[in-house]
Amino acid sequence: MRNAGKNLKLTVNNLSVCYHDEGPIKAPTIVFIHGFPLNKSMWDVQLEVLKSDFRVIAYDIRGHGGSDAGIEKFSVSLFADDLLHFIDALEIENPIVCGLSMGGYIALHAIGKSPDRFAGLVLSDTQCISDTPDIRAKRMKSIENINKNGVAHYAEESIKNLFGSDSFTTRKSEISAVRDMIVQTSKQCLSHTLFALAERKGTCSKLQDIAVPVLVIVGKEDKITPPAAAHLLHEKIQGSRLEVLPKAGHLANMESPSRFNDHLRNFIKTFDKKTIPQILARDLVFSGNT
Repeated sequence: MRNAGKNLKLTVNNLSVCYHDEGPIKAPTIVFIHGFPLNKSMWDVQLEVLKSDFRVIAYDIRGHGGSDAGIEKFSVSLFADDLLHFIDALEIENPIVCGLSMGGYIALHAIGKSPDRFAGLVLSDTQCISDTPDIRAKRMKSIENINKNGVAHYAEESIKNLFGSDSFTTRKSEISAVRDMIVQTSKQCLSHTLFALAERKGTCSKLQDIAVPVLVIVGKEDKITPPAAAHLLHEKIQGSRLEVLPKAGHLANMESPSRFNDHLRNFIKTFDKKTIPQILARDLVFSGNT
């Protein structure tokens, strides 16, 4: 039996996972996967706007937000296994998975493991390549800085790269929320996740095998996974759609929520009715958001 609401707990893959689950149970389901070093609350606007028409779920990756870290060594492959077990535990058939940055890495690894489990993918501000030696070295340096200077200092340094230029004057509440998310994450989990990201395998060679609808979204001012990375995904995933959001950086869904939500809605409305049977006989009426 489904438990709907916020900050629910579920044991998944020997792990206590914290998640939100809202919207009608028989509607198409969207599972949101947050980026690093954030948690499920980065999707609050999307859940609030879309819950009247979809079943919307956002969960905390192990070690982030309200989810336990567990005892296993962090890896993106493990995070993908957690996602698949989470979907099984909630008895969700063929969800649309929407992942940003690290969430996109997880989504791509998960569909590589179980290509028939998803109805579609939304890949936001992410990429398929593994870390270059330079990026890997920067992650190791970040681990050193976290241990030496603390999480608050790391949060301030991270924010400089997470947002587009205009957001520092127009999205102050979002910046504050992101700062809080980072500060609430332990040194250990931040470090373990950074190492997992540095060691992850690339997925570019598997993109041609993706056989579900895919929407690629990127902020035009994304410094971490720039538009070129999104164009590469779009080129390699047959039939995918690409949307570049102006005046947005790495956190496109928080910096340009109205455009992000509109693209997500329009993407789902184009699905083949055989892909998502629940859409049959439904006219999707979406509420606006600014």
